[in-house]
Amino acid sequence: MRFSGTHFSCLVLAVAALSAGPSTLQAQVQLVDDIILLSQGQRKLERSRTDVHLGSGAAQSDSALGPSPGSGETVWGVAPSPNRAPASLSMPARDVLSAASAPPGRAVSNSSRLAQLPMALPPTEALPIYGPLEIPALDEMGPVNGWTLDAAINQLTSANYDLRAKFREIPKAQADVLSAGLRNNPLVFAAVDSVPYGSYSVARPGDTSYSATVIQPFDLNHKRRARVAVATRAKQVVEAQYQDAVRLEIDALYSAFVDLLAARESLRYGQAGLAGFDAVVATAQKLVQGQEEASTELDRLTAQREAAAIALEQAHMAFAQAQQSLAALMSIPDEASPQLQIQGSIRESAVTVPPVEELVGLGMQLRPDLAAFRLGVSRAQADVTLARREAIPDVFVLYTPYSQRINTPLGAQNSSGWGIGAFTSVPLLNRNQGNIARAQQTVSQTRIESQGIERRIAAEIRRAHLDYMNAKSAAERLESAVLPKVRRVRDAKYRLLTLGQEQVLVFLDAQREYNGIVRQYRDSLIRRRRAILRLNTAVGQRLFP
Repeated sequence: MRFSGTHFSCLVLAVAALSAGPSTLQAQVQLVDDIILLSQGQRKLERSRTDVHLGSGAAQSDSALGPSPGSGETVWGVAPSPNRAPASLSMPARDVLSAASAPPGRAVSNSSRLAQLPMALPPTEALPIYGPLEIPALDEMGPVNGWTLDAAINQLTSANYDLRAKFREIPKAQADVLSAGLRNNPLVFAAVDSVPYGSYSVARPGDTSYSATVIQPFDLNHKRRARVAVATRAKQVVEAQYQDAVRLEIDALYSAFVDLLAARESLRYGQAGLAGFDAVVATAQKLVQGQEEASTELDRLTAQREAAAIALEQAHMAFAQAQQSLAALMSIPDEASPQLQIQGSIRESAVTVPPVEELVGLGMQLRPDLAAFRLGVSRAQADVTLARREAIPDVFVLYTPYSQRINTPLGAQNSSGWGIGAFTSVPLLNRNQGNIARAQQTVSQTRIESQGIERRIAAEIRRAHLDYMNAKSAAERLESAVLPKVRRVRDAKYRLLTLGQEQVLVFLDAQREYNGIVRQYRDSLIRRRRAILRLNTAVGQRLFP
């Protein structure tokens, strides 16, 4: 008798019983070898349909959500998110605020990597960069019909192409549950044995046998039920992973939304300051009155005014780029991005931020990535149960409802009968010990990963909370204590300039100092706005507007 494959690698017992006659038993014994081989191939095919997506390896590597916690997949490092643009190595455009207050000879860069690159910067003139800055009298909330942050989030979750693609992993996981619950198909085996070359006779005795056999595998230790449990838990992990993908995409939306708010504020600050700068130039022109030295100061003032106008044009470009970035996340056509307007302010609404430990506790309950790993532990435990049940193979029952022996050539009556038998693999040597041990290690591995995620989440929340409190304190101090003082100094220098009692350069120095404080104040407001939204991301729920 011939054996091959893993499922039938042990001794196969073929038992034929309850036979109606010796001819049926003989036919059963003759067919059992071929039946076993055919059953083996068909069983492997059905197993590939039911559990190919439940294990680790290549079957899971095509998931848009990445590796599944608890599946036993090895992950060396974290792949970068496809929605995050790489850090640019080119010099970024400077907005109007940066151009107004950057120290001489230094460029303001948005990439921390630039400082680490051995780049030869072009030489710059040792002249301070002056520019127009002024805090507008009123906060700009944007047009009434502009996109609010809530509306932008709704648009993101319903229209974003990445999220729509990742959502398809959930019905795919549900299809795996369906596949895991499918029962084994019966096999039907028909055969004709002892067909003569010519014909049988009394001088050349023999008989031809006809039989039909039904083979049904029986899962006596509930492997199918264990596969369904694994697939169900795997689906729960996928659902949590999708929720985390939504959280990260909303975090990207937060950044793009605040970027657009900041670009809009840069325009407003620059436009208000440029109008004030025009008034300064007009005043200086009246004071010149043909004086050569004063004319030189006027030229310097006029040149600085033109440089500020150029910086304002760059701010317009930065605003358009911020519109494009937000439109891409919201799946708004590129050609419609210039019409994208938002409603909101860089000043967050009055909120009460709970103590950091309370936020950490909420994060442990709400973060979907942590939930995915906790569910992954349950999935890994289900894998252990499945591996143990796989140690005992199915029992194949063979039932021959009808067989016939043709005795006509011998001058006797034809005989018929039925038969039943069973065979299985005896788990003496291979009891799936290796897969069981591997599944147990996966449980321990997933628990360790879950504990690491908990520590990382707590650190993220604490950092976000500290950043918010620091930005809030800085903005309040600048608004209440610093800005009024530098504004009084700047206004006093301007009054002396209009009276002809102060030089233009002295006023420009005062304006530069004021510009630096205004930029610092604007940046602290933006930082505070980002930090309060980052707290939402760190906790895993929109707690703050």
